[in-house]
Amino acid sequence: MVCEKETKVIMEKIKLYFIVLGVFFLVLCVPPDTVNQSLQDKKELDSLRNLRCPRLMSSAAEYYRNRDWRQTVKIYKEITNLDCDEWNPIYAPPQEIYQYYAIAYEQMGRFDSSENVLLDGLQKLPNNVDLRKRLAYSYKKQGKYEQEIIEYERLVEMVPEEISIMNDLSKLYKENDRYDDQIFILEKILTLDGSNEIAQSELAMAFENSGKDPLDVYRKRYEDNPDNLSYGLDYADRLNQVERQEDAIPILKEVIRQDPSSKLAYRKLAESSISIDALEDAARAYEELFKIDPRDIKVAISISDVYLENNDYRQAIKWADKATTLDSKNAEALGQKGKVYYYGWDNFRQNPFTNDDRIVAKLSYNYFVKAVEKGYRGFEKINWMKENEKDILYGRAQWFMAIDKVKRSRIISTTTADYEWVNETLKAEEGWK
Repeated sequence: MVCEKETKVIMEKIKLYFIVLGVFFLVLCVPPDTVNQSLQDKKELDSLRNLRCPRLMSSAAEYYRNRDWRQTVKIYKEITNLDCDEWNPIYAPPQEIYQYYAIAYEQMGRFDSSENVLLDGLQKLPNNVDLRKRLAYSYKKQGKYEQEIIEYERLVEMVPEEISIMNDLSKLYKENDRYDDQIFILEKILTLDGSNEIAQSELAMAFENSGKDPLDVYRKRYEDNPDNLSYGLDYADRLNQVERQEDAIPILKEVIRQDPSSKLAYRKLAESSISIDALEDAARAYEELFKIDPRDIKVAISISDVYLENNDYRQAIKWADKATTLDSKNAEALGQKGKVYYYGWDNFRQNPFTNDDRIVAKLSYNYFVKAVEKGYRGFEKINWMKENEKDILYGRAQWFMAIDKVKRSRIISTTTADYEWVNETLKAEEGWK
């Protein structure tokens, strides 16, 4: 019995011995990489990071501020090798590390290296919008436009409510002549923001660029937003462009009904009316515009031009006079009076020229001279008139034949019915003796 008990104890000891021995050999056989991840080694690594990472982050910031890009790159490389972002994401934010690391390479013109840094960063931060935008920029600088577009398409998927990103993608599609894709993304923008004016305008242009008729786009956005007067103006513009002025005019009148102070609407209404030879309507539109801004010389001249086109010289000279009254030294206003007198003379002149013909021609010439002196570069016949003054202008020879009453007053005026609209007189010049 005793022997059996002793034998059993001995066997237990032997078993325990082999277990310990097995554990010993198992430890010896653990791979080195696993050993490095032991608690002791991890403590040593953390200790190194605690020492190095704060210093490295500080140095990187300093080199970055001083625009020492080479040193900035060097430091950030050491930071990423130490995985400082994993050590303490507060003191070493991963996004900041990879973003500034990439920017340093960009400043050196090394966009391929910037790309690699950002790809590494996105391995750790796959949903980081800023890093992905930066990567798209890197692709752009390298001429990798398809990859740039792909990144923005990913961004749209990541943040589907972010209109600014969709706008950027729309621009990329436009730059690469991908108009159908641009139309798709713009319509997506308008689903989120139906009143987005930029998207509406871009959509219309995308339709046009793709060969599709954008008129429906303009019409729909106006009909969907009848209170948005800018949409009405845009729609009218498009109708005018395709020579549908008759359809544009009611739109413009509706805009004016809603906003009687809209100078732009009145101007467009006048222009539309002129294009279909509705000159009286055009004149009324311009006159309403002048009421809004009665000191606008250009509008007064435009009104004068409309009446001149309609051969209404009385009204034409009246509005030319308004322009010169507003500014007696304005070149365009002076030139307009010269033009009205010239066209009147050209319309009513006789063969041979009457005395009144010569008076009106002289009035025209005098205003052209004044206008040119002030810098006028519009319609003028000053050179031709000067060359032919003996034949067409009232001058010394005509003054010699004047009646005594005219010579005493030294004032020469028209007397015939054709020139009843002429409200000015000539003064005798010193050389006419």
